[in-house]
Amino acid sequence: MIVYRIAPQWQVELTQVEEALAKAPFMECGATQEKSLGWVPPRGDAHGPLAESVGGQWILRFMVESKVLPGSVLARRVKEKAERIEQETGRKPGKKESKELKDEAKLDLLPMAFTKQGSMWVWIDTTSRLLVLDTSSQGRADEVVTLLVEALPGLSVSLLNTQTSPQAAMAHWLKEQEPPVGFTVDRECELKSANEEKAVVRYARHPLDIEEVQAHIDAGKLPTKLALTWDDRVSFMLTEGLQIKKVSFLDTVFEGTKADDGGFDTDVAIATGELVKLIPDLIEALGGEAEGGVASAVAAVASAGDSMPAPSVESRAPTNSAPARKSGAGGVVTGPAQVPVDTDPESAPF
Repeated sequence: MIVYRIAPQWQVELTQVEEALAKAPFMECGATQEKSLGWVPPRGDAHGPLAESVGGQWILRFMVESKVLPGSVLARRVKEKAERIEQETGRKPGKKESKELKDEAKLDLLPMAFTKQGSMWVWIDTTSRLLVLDTSSQGRADEVVTLLVEALPGLSVSLLNTQTSPQAAMAHWLKEQEPPVGFTVDRECELKSANEEKAVVRYARHPLDIEEVQAHIDAGKLPTKLALTWDDRVSFMLTEGLQIKKVSFLDTVFEGTKADDGGFDTDVAIATGELVKLIPDLIEALGGEAEGGVASAVAAVASAGDSMPAPSVESRAPTNSAPARKSGAGGVVTGPAQVPVDTDPESAPF
């Protein structure tokens, strides 16, 4: 998961979100269309609402479909076209013509290509002002956030940023064997050297309270991933980019529920009910939220009072944070000083 903070001045009703998403519904790729994206009903019901509310938590679902066209197949078709031209005219296609042949070959092949679909759950907590995406790919997250900012007037978000970097905190927890209150260190981690060699040490299903791990940290290797459990209820993997991966709800979460309790509403209620408590505790374990981007907007609006309009997020962004990105609708997406590194997407937590 990648977590964003929503600016305090954004106020919107669920019906407004539904109307905005309805302007960009998902439709399957056309014959010569390489990629298609849009919003689908979270429950999976045909013609169902695109924005669902479960216990006050808003759930959306983003869908992407792309045509699978292997590079080798495309190259072979381009080569066939180029050879035909050479046979007919006695000349080899130039650089510009070769590019045109590639575009032409792609149009020929796309109608026959297989399609691949993928979806992303989007969770909006208007009370805690959190936007949570169930991906660990920053590129995919940027794509969805940009579309949301453009579709929902006034929406401004920033990547969650903490006073202590996850990497520094994880190194301290491992070296001193002092996990934060409410958390326990599990049996998986990855340590990576910062020098040119980029040496990597991985532990899986292995105790981490050993001198060997501490020696690696003393030698300059820093944690990039660390498995943790929160409150004996949720296990997850924390990354150096403040991404939450491999979320697993433990048996204590399901105590009191019946075996046949399930379905969309129950799954969403359980997942969001746990995560909405885990995320603040994790922020506290990392020294609290940094006063930058949207985080500083909270303090600014509180001090200004209701009588004064809130300035834009962009104007309050500190000089050492990532530059703000404006959307076409006037919203702003800001981020912390260091953007998380892209990793492969994990399965949805809810």
